[in-house]
Parts: sequence; structure tokens; C-alpha cells
Amino acid sequence: MSILEMKVPSPGESITEVEIATWLVKDGDYVEKDQPIAEVDSDKATLELPAEESGTITLKAEEGEVVEVGQVVCLIDTSAAKPEGDSAPAATAEVKAAEPAKVEAPKVEAKPAATYATGTPSPAAKKILDEKGVSASQVSGSGKDGRITKQDADFASVPAMGSTTATSGSRGSSTTKLSVLRRKVAARLVQVKNETAMLTTFNEVDMSEIFRIRKLYKEEFAQKHGVGLGFMSFFTKAVTRALKLYPDVNASIDGDYKINYDFCDISVAVSGPKGLMVPVLRNAEDMSFRGVESNIKSLAEKVRDGKITVDEMTGGTFTLTNGGTFGSMMSTPIINPPQSAILGMHNILQRPMAIDGQVVIRPMMYVALSYDHRIIDGKESVGFLVAVKEAIDNPVEHLLGGDERRGLEL
Repeated sequence: MSILEMKVPSPGESITEVEIATWLVKDGDYVEKDQPIAEVDSDKATLELPAEESGTITLKAEEGEVVEVGQVVCLIDTSAAKPEGDSAPAATAEVKAAEPAKVEAPKVEAKPAATYATGTPSPAAKKILDEKGVSASQVSGSGKDGRITKQDADFASVPAMGSTTATSGSRGSSTTKLSVLRRKVAARLVQVKNETAMLTTFNEVDMSEIFRIRKLYKEEFAQKHGVGLGFMSFFTKAVTRALKLYPDVNASIDGDYKINYDFCDISVAVSGPKGLMVPVLRNAEDMSFRGVESNIKSLAEKVRDGKITVDEMTGGTFTLTNGGTFGSMMSTPIINPPQSAILGMHNILQRPMAIDGQVVIRPMMYVALSYDHRIIDGKESVGFLVAVKEAIDNPVEHLLGGDERRGLEL
């Protein structure tokens, strides 16, 4: 028998531990080399763990367990023969279930979610529930096979004293442990609120010209470049232009020093299965409209497929976030440290506007710039947002060099 110990690889610099988010295989399955066997969460991203060799796998860590980089999480018996047939994993599982129990305790089949309320509490959880006077049947277990953990018991609600009100509605609750990534995000958000002098300034932009340009050229742009002409390319170009005019918005603080960057690495917030990620467009100031759109599309697909890397989300000198895709009319976005500013885009509404003494209906969007007042003064923040507004209101002059077709490379 030849046994390979699979250890947790380092997903990036400064990351010392990860959480086993999901095992993609079962204990005893036959796995092929490079087959994804698990998804692991670090404080920056969710990554796939591929099998290093082919063989029968033995799991050494539970889902939800935090393990250190370099720790053994599974064993692969590389001398095991591959089972015959296409459904090898299922066949292996069936054979394993039919075998008599070995030294370890027999495994219990996972109960459906609806039966978790009758899960068995651990000894520590039972003691807490008894002290609270809460029945185990009233608690949803988040442990393996619906087992009620100490944490479940800690969060269990105590029945109201003297309550006589009858109710036929559901009174259940569930407790889910936050992922490493979500816990890190939470800590960073609190850190930003506590350690920066964050202010937000607002303005509104007229999307009429961008609507016109997209309607006129979107089909030709897509046919020639293979990507759609969206709003993000216009805002990315408007932001990089404004950052050149107001360089302190493109800076960060390191102790007693201010760091100014002569490049614009724009972080773009993208919603994925694991939450909000911020992949980075490197040197976005040098990108064409096609370059911005194709890079955003590629990075967004990686986020949604869970294949974004730590390097692709590291760095960034300024962030763009579009809450308008979820219907947000106005918000105060939180700075993405160590950056000093973030621009929030919102939904577009047809509103009456006074233009040249006439009331006309225009597609308008509120924009919000949150910034660190320690290094960005009000003059710079307002000037930056006005520069963004100028570019969005008049993209032909400020973003397309006065020639729509040439600016879009058509």
C-alpha cells in the first residue's frame, strides 16, 4: 500500500489557515489526479483543492473545520485500483456501506434538513440546554448529521417567562457558522469604520448620452469585439480620467506616510456565490473600452465559477461598486482598505430635470464617493466627483476624444 498525505497548500502570501468549505468527494471514493476534491475558503477567496494523485481517498478534516497551511487534510491510497464502470464513486460508496463496521464507529446517513430539529445534542450542548430549560427538539443542529453543537445551544432562545400567548406559527431558528471569508470581510469593515475618517459626498449624472451611444453602437461593438458595451467601461474610463486630475484620491496611507500611485488599478465589486469579491483591472488607465469590457467579463466569470485567484484580487488603488444592479437608489459605500476612496453607482431612474429653462425627462443616476478625509480634502473629493459627472454627462468629448466611432475602435 502506498499512501500519499495531501497537505493544504499556501493560497497566497500572509495566509496561514483556511476553512474546509465543501468536500466534493466522499470518504472512500476513488479520485483521479487533478480532480477537484474540495473547496477551501481563505480570508480572501474560495479556491479548489485538486487531488495530487489518483487513488482511494480518506478524509482527515470535517467540513467547516479550520486547518493550517501545511496540515494533512486527506490521504490517497495510490496503490488502489480504479473501480470498473463509469459510476466508480457511487459503486465504491455502495460497497463501503455494505461492509461490516471497522474500528471506527459506523457512519450515520445525513438526515434531511426538516429533521434536524430532533438532532442529538453533544454533552456540552445538553448541559446548556438543560440550564436554559430549552428542549433539544426546539433547536436546529448545525453539526454533522444534524447534531446540536455547543454553539447551537448558546444561541438557542429561552422561552419567555409567563408567556401565555398561543401561536401556530413557526418558532424555529437556525445557526450557521460564518465562513472564513465572511468573517474576514466583517472584521475589515469594522476596521475601516474605526480607523478611517470616512466621509461621503454625492452627485448625480445624466445617462442620456451613454444611452444614445450604446443604442447606436452596441450591436456593431459586440460583433467586432466579442463583448457587450456596458456602463462599467464608461465609468471606469471616467474614474481613471478623474484620478489623473485628482491624484490624492488615488493614494493610500502607510503609517505616517502617504503613497501616491502613478497607475490606476481599479477594483470592481462583483457578486458571486460566496459573497462580494473585488477583482482588479490592472493599469485600467491604459485600457480601451474593449479592454475594460473584456477584462471585467473574464474576471466576473471567474468569480461566479469560484475560480478567481488571490493575485487577481490583491491590490487595487480605487474601487467601483454598482449597487444599482440590485435596485439601490442611494448608499454610502465603505472604503476597501488600504485604498482611500470608493465610487458607488446606483440605479437609473427617469426623472424630471430642468434643462435650459425647460422640464425634460432624463435617465438619472445618483453617484456617491466615500473617501478617507485624513488624506483627501473636501475640495479634492468634490472636484473628483464633478470630473466623473462631466465625463458621464459628455462622454464624446471627455472619454471618446470627440469621435464616437474612433473612441470605440469601430
